Amino acid sequence: MSLITNISWRSIALWKRNRDVFLTTWKTNFLPPFLEPILYLVAMGLGFGALIQADIEYGGESVEYIKFLAPGLVAISIMNGAFYECTYSSFVRMYYQKTFDAILATPLSLEDIITGEILWGATKSFVNATIVLGVIAVLGYAELPGLLIIPSIAFVGGLMFASLAMLFTALVPNMDSFNYPFFLFITPMFLFSGTFFPLSVLPEWGQQLAMALPLTHISNMARDLSYNMLTVEVGIGAVYIIVLTTACFLGSVYLMKKRLVK
Repeated sequence: MSLITNISWRSIALWKRNRDVFLTTWKTNFLPPFLEPILYLVAMGLGFGALIQADIEYGGESVEYIKFLAPGLVAISIMNGAFYECTYSSFVRMYYQKTFDAILATPLSLEDIITGEILWGATKSFVNATIVLGVIAVLGYAELPGLLIIPSIAFVGGLMFASLAMLFTALVPNMDSFNYPFFLFITPMFLFSGTFFPLSVLPEWGQQLAMALPLTHISNMARDLSYNMLTVEVGIGAVYIIVLTTACFLGSVYLMKKRLVK
C-alpha cells in the first residue's frame, strides 16, 4: 500500500523533464515513426500483398491485405514506443547519467520517479501511434469515427508496455541483458500477435498462446476500431490491459525501489 501512497502529483515534474528533452530533438524523434509505417506499407502491404490473391477475412468481412496490415503497424508503434523508452532510455538515465540520483535531491520520491518514467513511456506510445495513425488515415486505411478512439488506446496500452518494460529495467544487470526480453518477448509478439496475419491461420494451440500476449489485444482493438467494429475482443482487451497494467505497475515500482535503495 505504501507504494501507492508515496506516489504524488510531483511525478508530473519528471514527465515534464523528459518532455522537454524530447522537444529539443523533436525532428529526429518525429522522423522514424513517420517513415516506418510508410516503409512497412510499401514493403509488406504493396510488395508482399501483391502475392496474396484473396482478401483477408476479418470480423466477417473481406479486406485487402494492406488494409489489414495498417492497424497492426499502429499496434506495433504502441509497443515499441513505450518498451524502448522504459528499457534502454530509462536504464541510461538511471545507471549512466545518474538522473534518478539527481532527482532524488528534490522533493520527488522514488515512486514519483518511476511513475513519471512510466507516464512518459505511455506518452511516447501515444505520440508514435498518433503519427502512424495519421499516415494510414491519410492513405485511407482507417475510418472515422473509430480511429479517433485509437490514441486513447495507445496511451493506455503504452502504460501497460511501459510498466512491463520497467520490470525488466529493474531486473537486468547491464544494458546488453536487454537482448533477452527483446529476443524472447518483443520479437515473438511482433510476429505472432495478429499484426501481419490473422490468428485464424494458426493452429488452435498457437491461437491460445497468441491470446496470452499483450500485443494481440492491442492489435485486435486497433484493427476493430479502424474498421468501426465494436466486438467482444475490444471488451476482452480492455480487461486484459487493466489487469496486466496494474500488476506490472505495482511490480515495477516495488522492484525498482528495491534496486535503487541500497
